[in-house]
Amino acid sequence: MTFASTLQRVALAIGVLVSMIGIWVVAAERGLDRIVAVVNDDVVLASELEQRLQVELARLEGVDSNDPELRSALRGEVLELLIVESIQLQEAALRGIDVDDETLTGAITSFARQNNVSLEEFIAGLETAGDSYRAFREQVRREMTLERVQRAVVNRRVHVAERDIDDLLASPFFKEMISDEIRLGHILLQISAGLGADEVQEIGAKADDLVAQSRDGVDFAALAVEHSSASTAQAGGDLGWRKPSRIPSLFAEAVADLEIGAVAGPFRDASGFHIVKVIDKQGASQERSEQTQVRHILLRPSAVRTHEEARIAIEAIRARIVDGEDFVELAKEFSEDPGTRLAGGDLGWTTPEGLDPAFQRMMNLTAVNELSQPFRSSFGWHILEVGGRRQEDVSEEARRNYAAQILLNRRFKERLEEWLTEIRDESFVEERLAPSEREGGSAAPFGG
Repeated sequence: MTFASTLQRVALAIGVLVSMIGIWVVAAERGLDRIVAVVNDDVVLASELEQRLQVELARLEGVDSNDPELRSALRGEVLELLIVESIQLQEAALRGIDVDDETLTGAITSFARQNNVSLEEFIAGLETAGDSYRAFREQVRREMTLERVQRAVVNRRVHVAERDIDDLLASPFFKEMISDEIRLGHILLQISAGLGADEVQEIGAKADDLVAQSRDGVDFAALAVEHSSASTAQAGGDLGWRKPSRIPSLFAEAVADLEIGAVAGPFRDASGFHIVKVIDKQGASQERSEQTQVRHILLRPSAVRTHEEARIAIEAIRARIVDGEDFVELAKEFSEDPGTRLAGGDLGWTTPEGLDPAFQRMMNLTAVNELSQPFRSSFGWHILEVGGRRQEDVSEEARRNYAAQILLNRRFKERLEEWLTEIRDESFVEERLAPSEREGGSAAPFGG
């Protein structure tokens, strides 16, 4: 053995010892909680394992949470989950990925709003239920950190080519999945057994008359209630939302290309004469994008200009525009948005998605051919001018985006599993579950 290799072994031993001392200190700080796994420079504690085990048991419905075999099997799975999470959190720390308090509070506030309560009401609800808001915050921080490190690492491994999108778009699976749902109204004029040709002809003529009435504006639902023999008559003939594959073949092809509000028929089969109306459609072919033609001027605060000074300066520029100076020329001279300055502040036809919320709100509030008041966004102080608005058909773009998202999600999951396997294999892990715990026992979570 060479001196160099001996030195490396000593250095490694010292490193392991220092790491273990750090782990013991962490355990001491957490109340001398028993360690159930050592994961690189971190530990998983028995209390963490039992808390997560209770969460997982609570998610299972119709099972005996006290069943020893179930608890034993689940305890091992939960421990593995915590081990892999620990590895990812350590990776996040190495990459400088964290979730600051302001971002965390914003995420929780948004979550509360989605549940139609204020942040204060949400906190009070947690406390009423006996839960700790502080613990809830840390759990959300943990989940957000895990998501961020997964995205940071795995997104670089995911690639979707245009050919992949074309192949998915052409597949029968995707065509059915992406096809519009159609909400149909239906009237059936039934042909009873034994009717003569003249009577059948009369029913056909009545069907023609109902089609004409509905096309002339008579309420289709009222006609269905009065005349239809179908089971949906009392519901105004409403068949509900249906994919093309669930529409009766008798009239499926006929209604596929009809506009909303169009009436088709009558169609005859053994049961009688059918009349259908396209009440509504939803899906990719109905996708429309609200676009706004907008230009703006941005002044950013800096080390030599405060927010207040930026506000005063943008107000002065606005006053010059109101007095008749050219917006484009002032934007070229003063705007600090490098992406639009040379174009006179022109953002072109813009959709709200991806815009700063404050910019989006002011853009929506400003009328066509009007100049906004100064407003502040996360970038600085702006004024904007709206040149026009339009609805743009983006159905083909929507289809491609949807197909791309399906492929991205699918491949992200595949690459994520690969990465998690890699980092698990490369990590030092020592599990310390007692045999009684693996056999479903109830070893004490502290001490030992």
